[in-house]
Amino acid sequence: MKSSPYLNNHNRLAEVIAAIQVMGTYKFYKLNFADWADRISGDLKEADKWKKVFIQHPEFFRIDQTKQKASLVWRRNHPKNYDVDNRKEISINEFLALSDEKKSRISRTPLSNGDISMLIETAINMHSRALQIRQDIRWWIPIAIGLIAGVVSFVANKLIVFLQ
Repeated sequence: MKSSPYLNNHNRLAEVIAAIQVMGTYKFYKLNFADWADRISGDLKEADKWKKVFIQHPEFFRIDQTKQKASLVWRRNHPKNYDVDNRKEISINEFLALSDEKKSRISRTPLSNGDISMLIETAINMHSRALQIRQDIRWWIPIAIGLIAGVVSFVANKLIVFLQ
């Protein structure tokens, strides 16, 4: 059974939550790994770390076809009608009237606080579930210890009786 990425790194839940918050609200919905690293942790050198987080958590993040950029899944489902400069949604007619240069300044609408809270709650629940599964896998340990202790006591008792 493959171990959960939530359990392989003690900071993983915090990393996922940080990425959800930033990627859900930043004006552009999709950036390369270095830019996300800068936005999330303030360190361009952590691009590989964030790439790993995005890849290991497809429940929240998607990598583009070029394997160079990441986005938040929920936000990708929003229409591409958000003018990042004016911070407002535009109509399809307004979008079609834009030059190619200005179209590059159109992104997907940022998530609401409620959407972000729901994603964070989901991440916490997934982390808790991974911990529970790890705990459930070890159900046999107390039973085995009890059996071993019982066998040792039985053998010790028989040995004491035999030696007397």
